[in-house]
Amino acid sequence: MKNWAGNLEYASAEVRRPASVEELAGIVAGAGRVKALGSRHSFNRVGDTDGVHVLLDALPQRIELSPDRTTVRVSGGVSYGELCRALEQSGAAIHNLASLPHISVAGAVQTGTHGSGVNNQSLAGAVQSIDLVRPSGEQVSLTRADGDEFLASVVGLGALGIVTGLELAVQPSFRMRQRVLENLPWDQALGSFREVVSSAYSVSLFTDYAGDSISQVWLKALDSEPPLDGLFGATAAVRPRHPLPDMSAENCTVQLDEPGRWLDRLPHFRHEFTPSKGEELQSEFILPLEHAPAAIEAVRGLADKLAPLLFVSEIRTGAADGFWLSPFYRQQSVALHFTWRPLQPDVEAVLPELEDLLRPFGARPHWGKLFSPAGHDWEALYPRFADFRSLASAHDPDGKFRNGLLDSILGVPAASAR
Repeated sequence: MKNWAGNLEYASAEVRRPASVEELAGIVAGAGRVKALGSRHSFNRVGDTDGVHVLLDALPQRIELSPDRTTVRVSGGVSYGELCRALEQSGAAIHNLASLPHISVAGAVQTGTHGSGVNNQSLAGAVQSIDLVRPSGEQVSLTRADGDEFLASVVGLGALGIVTGLELAVQPSFRMRQRVLENLPWDQALGSFREVVSSAYSVSLFTDYAGDSISQVWLKALDSEPPLDGLFGATAAVRPRHPLPDMSAENCTVQLDEPGRWLDRLPHFRHEFTPSKGEELQSEFILPLEHAPAAIEAVRGLADKLAPLLFVSEIRTGAADGFWLSPFYRQQSVALHFTWRPLQPDVEAVLPELEDLLRPFGARPHWGKLFSPAGHDWEALYPRFADFRSLASAHDPDGKFRNGLLDSILGVPAASAR
């Protein structure tokens, strides 16, 4: 099997598709090494294993709204597109979405995946409870009342168990409009950065860091927010746009300020179409919002090296949360996302230089994208990192849920090292 982008082939010796959580628990209990795979929209080996891969798409797919309509229980393998359509039919919504609605709920939450908006938490922020299968096959459920154990497990990298279900906070359905602005001058963007990224419910900036202006600003506004036809010199696009200038906007969600449902505006891409480019690579680095102008200006200094390798880079924001390994842990953040051309040796050659440049700003890599594991001081970046490592070793002393990437980040469990 390969991942979504096709840049890596998984190392698993066996693939299983359990039809029930009980069957999954039996597989986990009997396996030497085991990992779950969702939509495979990951660009590194965080979900890989040399043992058994379990695919969760044959499990009963559950989407159940609570009687008071404040939460929804959902199977981990359900995609956000499926979840959102079911919620909308019941008049409910979730607070935010990633650019692609095709990703699985469990995989997105476990790696800290997010949308945008200075006051919007990552997708993990909606989680109220999480169901896991531990290495022994034991099934456990954790809620916010479980404190540290819950906060460690939600963004858990698959190291604390296989996620079979989650309970998410929901709200009443709402309507939005989407407007794309073009050619925002860099000096205006960086001089008024917080105002720019706070100008709508969700804001994304698309650039290759070269030139004097940001090519596109995507504004996703609530219906109650006033329309913006211009912003610091940027002007409204007169036709629908794709983030990549040479791509048709057919696959993108509706723009030109036309009102519509939240699930048809918050993602960049429509659920019914093939998303973005399949043959691409991605990296992302999340850092405190107050460092955004200086960090972006530093990245612009690498534009001559970055631009030839980029399809596009997206700049987003997010609110703080309390999950131990969340890239947004206790900090309102800016996220610098890089969509690379499928030139992995060249990308991996420039990544250490990019990471060195962003290190003084406290940049945290996205767990599911390309980064250099040895290039980061994890305990300095994550105040609860040592606690997470201890918890992972206590729950999985034999490293059943580990792989080479997780060992390089967390260290090899003592029992499996003997």
